Amino acid sequence: MSTITVEKRADTQTNRMRRWLLQGVRTNANPKHSGHDKAPWWQVMCLTGVDYFSTLGYQPGIAFLAAGILSPLATGIVVLVTLFGLVPLYGRVAKASPFGQGSIAMLEKLLPGWLGKAFILMLLGFAATDFIITITLSAADATAHIVENPLCPSFMQDRIVVTAALILALCLIFLKGFKEAIGLAVLIVGVYLAANGLVAVWSIQEIIKAPQLLTNWHNALFNEFHSIPRMIGVSLLLFPKLALGMSGFETGVAVMPLVKGDDKKPAASGKNKNEAPKAADDQEIECRIKNTGRLLTTAAVIMAVLLLISSVITTVLIPPELFKEGGAANGRALAYLAHKFGGEGFGTIYDLSTIAILWFAGASAMAGLLNLVPRYLPRYGMAPSWSQALRPLVLFFTFVSLTVTVLFKANVDAQAGAYATGVLVLFTSASLAVVLSAWKESKLKRTHFLSILIIFIYTTIANMYERPEGLQIASFFIATILCTSLVSRAMRSLELRILEVNFDEVACGFVEEALAMPNRQINLLAHRPGGTHYETKELETRRIHKLTDEEASFIFLEVSLSDPSEFFDNCLRVEGHLINGHKVLRCHSAAIPNAIAAILLHLRDETKTIPHAYFGWTEGNPLSYVFRYIFLGEGETAPVTREILREVVKEPHSRPVVIVG
Repeated sequence: MSTITVEKRADTQTNRMRRWLLQGVRTNANPKHSGHDKAPWWQVMCLTGVDYFSTLGYQPGIAFLAAGILSPLATGIVVLVTLFGLVPLYGRVAKASPFGQGSIAMLEKLLPGWLGKAFILMLLGFAATDFIITITLSAADATAHIVENPLCPSFMQDRIVVTAALILALCLIFLKGFKEAIGLAVLIVGVYLAANGLVAVWSIQEIIKAPQLLTNWHNALFNEFHSIPRMIGVSLLLFPKLALGMSGFETGVAVMPLVKGDDKKPAASGKNKNEAPKAADDQEIECRIKNTGRLLTTAAVIMAVLLLISSVITTVLIPPELFKEGGAANGRALAYLAHKFGGEGFGTIYDLSTIAILWFAGASAMAGLLNLVPRYLPRYGMAPSWSQALRPLVLFFTFVSLTVTVLFKANVDAQAGAYATGVLVLFTSASLAVVLSAWKESKLKRTHFLSILIIFIYTTIANMYERPEGLQIASFFIATILCTSLVSRAMRSLELRILEVNFDEVACGFVEEALAMPNRQINLLAHRPGGTHYETKELETRRIHKLTDEEASFIFLEVSLSDPSEFFDNCLRVEGHLINGHKVLRCHSAAIPNAIAAILLHLRDETKTIPHAYFGWTEGNPLSYVFRYIFLGEGETAPVTREILREVVKEPHSRPVVIVG
């Protein structure tokens, strides 16, 4: 008895663990039910801001190393592109993808079929590169600040171990829930922005006290570049090297499902008083889009102000030699000023806030992955069913991040190229999607968004040319996603993918007539649309199976292929047609055997009888038919239909009958 009790207890604990892991699973990744806690837009802004704002930790140094004394003007180009390019661009993306699908959803509508799916998978590869490298690079950068601190104990000198610990801590927070992640992000961002604000104020006061600092910078600028047009031209050429200061917009859209609508429901929209009020779901979506626009604009304005101020004060107040490798301001220009003007006490606080925001920058990337991946791969049949639940995905992405950390030995520089490549490709794809959607609108809008697209095409190509390792790393992610997606699609090919079957009135009449026969037997005869004549097909089937008219009355079933790249059919509508005295059921589906299996099960459940389906063998190589079924939705229909039924119905006596001859 004790052994049985222990076994039952272990089984109970296993089931409890399974329920905990799969809690909040989203059937077919339904976008309207994300299963996540929602928060006000300004709190979600902090979640995306830990990635966006954390670039202040290294952006001023990168800008000076790339542009020298031209850094403020080059940063100004970044700010202009952000405010007049990315903000309106991603405002359009937010309107088109209110459930967090991002610009990928816009391109998906424009590119149907397998070609579109392949393109989407490539973009998901770049998105995974961006988000995963954000997690690993930010944690590695935080580790660098920890290890380089003189107060760091000796047992924390191993960068890989410390980085892995930071990633695991991030994993634990997300396993607990989004609400905890957002709450911590608000605290970290608040402290970090306040600390940077103090550094900016003290630095500006120092410049006011010594105005010759600005004069010296102004004179040096004109001595080197001579004219403003030349300064602008050089700044434009340097733009790709400073583009990381714009990261965070794709994540801002990806986490839209976390943005809570207004507590007060908006009044019925429209000037017409007789216009019907909008449904609650539509009202919530409108509020979410509006609040996401506030999120993107507010974050961009805050970052623009801080970037401009930081580029000026670091260029004017820090000697150039300190930016170089080994210098006190290398990779930590604002931290250098924090120690200089705030003393060691405030400088330590600033360092801690920088470490915290760099570590937690991975939170926005994790949130982006958790909202983006379930929107696509499960729906394409290219991910296991558990990928629609939150916690298994957190564990999976944590494992991938730990693997990347070990492979790159927690080296920041080794991952920076891949990070920039992922960010810029996503910007380019968003620009392309918006250009295509706005092409038939006003010439001004078309020209505006086309200009943004050209800017990011140039920036992406220039970055890939200068740092090809980024494209190489992204290619690995793309190849991995493509391979695992195809394997998953093959493994899930025998799932019943049709969620609902509806018969029209004529089709229901055919079924009722069959049930009125003495044997109450429903016999479906599979027939290829446009194939042999119905009478010829029926006579051949009766001859093979030796069936008389009294023994079996046939209803022809024709399934036409829709888009075979789709995996799920939410609703299969079956229409009845009477053609030259023959009863014919017709429908459209992405996979013919799945449609037939779903119809048979529907008939079984509705009529409480066991329907029969008659098929003919198909000539050809069986392996080629397996490929045709997985990727083209057709093939050797009879055995695949039977396998689907066998997977769904375990008891043979309750299973619809498949007859082949």
